[in-house]
Amino acid sequence: MAVGWWKKGLAALGLLGFGGTAVEARAPANPKPALWKVADKDTTIYLFGTIHLLPKDYAWRSPAFDAATQRSQSLVVETRIDEANPGALAGTMMRLALSPNLPPVEQRVAPAKRAALATAIAKSGVPAVALNRMETWAAAFTLLGTQFRGMSLSQEDGVETVLKKSFTAAGKPIGELETNAEQLGFFDVLPEAAQRSLLEGAIERPEAVKVQFDAMLAAWARGDVDAIARTFNADMGADPALREVLLKRRNANWARWIEQRMSQPGEVMVAVGAGHLAGSDSLQTMLMKRGLKVTRVQ
Repeated sequence: MAVGWWKKGLAALGLLGFGGTAVEARAPANPKPALWKVADKDTTIYLFGTIHLLPKDYAWRSPAFDAATQRSQSLVVETRIDEANPGALAGTMMRLALSPNLPPVEQRVAPAKRAALATAIAKSGVPAVALNRMETWAAAFTLLGTQFRGMSLSQEDGVETVLKKSFTAAGKPIGELETNAEQLGFFDVLPEAAQRSLLEGAIERPEAVKVQFDAMLAAWARGDVDAIARTFNADMGADPALREVLLKRRNANWARWIEQRMSQPGEVMVAVGAGHLAGSDSLQTMLMKRGLKVTRVQ
């Protein structure tokens, strides 16, 4: 599993920000991240795969994407955070994350990983006693923030943040496919073995993570969906529970939402993690199984 958790987290989680080696990835001269549409006579829904975190000033927009954005009357993302009330998210996180009678967090990784875990805990500044009270998925999220803080990545530069700002400035509404609690709940119901895989991945070496991220970002920027499917989703195949809960179940939910939304006229931009739009269990595949026509725009 290892470094694959970084890819899983970006694919599945638009909610939490992650932070080391500084990312030096350069955008291509003519970026063309993949863009699709589902359309009938009076409704168009654009599907855009996002990267939740990006280096500062990373150029990814294209004329085709900007045209679709301008035509869209609303934006729908995976989930929205109430920026005016960040305590609400923290409260939701703690309600789901804390459980009594858990084993110490060091006992939830393989013995060979315990030194790396101790290093990650020391760097995080979070007392081990606090992590001991957290379910394993939540401990992984907590430590992952430290893991990526030094990579010069931020949610502020991520695709969803940029889009939300532009739609808000234009007076266009922003919706969500999942509430914060629903999104976190998918991790909360993972089997313990899958949660421990996430924790072990969250303490991987930053150098290895950088290599994975650079490859993923390059594939996304050039619109190489096959490469995204290979590098972004391959690790999920090693853990059926992760793939079922974090990818397939959520894509199925979103496909139902889009099918229902097609009954209303208008144009909508739906922006979700790029991993959801790649591979055999992609959102497009599920839409086509429902009889909807999906066309690639870019």
